[in-house]
Amino acid sequence: MEAPVEMRGVVKSFGPIRAVAGVDLAVGRGEIYGLVGPSGTGKTTLIRMICGLLKRDAGEVRVLGHPIPEEKRKVEGRLGYMPQERALYRDLSVEENLLFFGQLNGMKRDEIQKRAAEILDFMRLAHLKGHLVGNLSGGKKQRLSLACTLLHRPELLVLDEPTVELDPALWQEFWEHFHELKARGHTILLTTHYLEEAGRCTCVGFMRAGRIQVEGAPAELQARVAQVQGGTPSMEEVFLFFARREGR
Repeated sequence: MEAPVEMRGVVKSFGPIRAVAGVDLAVGRGEIYGLVGPSGTGKTTLIRMICGLLKRDAGEVRVLGHPIPEEKRKVEGRLGYMPQERALYRDLSVEENLLFFGQLNGMKRDEIQKRAAEILDFMRLAHLKGHLVGNLSGGKKQRLSLACTLLHRPELLVLDEPTVELDPALWQEFWEHFHELKARGHTILLTTHYLEEAGRCTCVGFMRAGRIQVEGAPAELQARVAQVQGGTPSMEEVFLFFARREGR
C-alpha cells in the first residue's frame, strides 16, 4: 500500500533562505511519525507543503496517493491539519466552532451534531459545549483545536506543535489520545521541539538545517548510539550525537 505521506528531494526557499533542503520522507500507514528539532529547522515549512499550503520549489510531494498541491482537493476530506496557531473563533461557542469546521469539511448539520457529541466526550469538553472559546483556558483551547481536526474522521492527522504550552498532566493526556487514535487506524505526523516526545513516536526524524538528519524507531536510534558510547542514551543524547556527527 502507498504510504500516506511521501516526499522526494523536496526543496523550499524564502528568498536567500533555504528552509527545506532536499528532504526525503515516507510516513507509513498507522504510524506516529515525529519531526523533531529546534525552531527554525524547517519543520513547519515541511508540514505546510504536505497540507498544500505552500508550493515546493523542487521535488515531489504525495499525500494519500495524490500529488500535492496539484490534487489538494482530493485529499481535503481525508486529512486533518492542526496548525501551531490555534484556528479557532473566539466569539463562537465550542459547539459553534465544531459546526463551522464540520461544514467546512463538507459534513451535514445532523452528522456534525452527532459526531461533535462523540468528539467532545472523547476530548473531555462536553460540559463546555456552550461556552465561548475566548473564555477558555489555553489547554482547553488546545483540546478544542484537536477536536476540530478530528471531527470529520480524517485518516491522516498532521499536527504542528500540538503539545506546546501544555501542562504536564494535559501533555500526558494528549499523548494518550494520540496512541488511542493510532489504535483506531489513524496515521499521525506531528512536529515538536520537545526531545522527550520523540520516544513516544513509532518513528522519529531529527531535523537540522532543513534536512532530516537521521530517522528510525526511537529504540533503534538509541541502540545505534549505545554501540558507540555505551549506556542507555536519552533521546536528547541521541539528537546531540547525530548533530555532532553531522557537524564534522
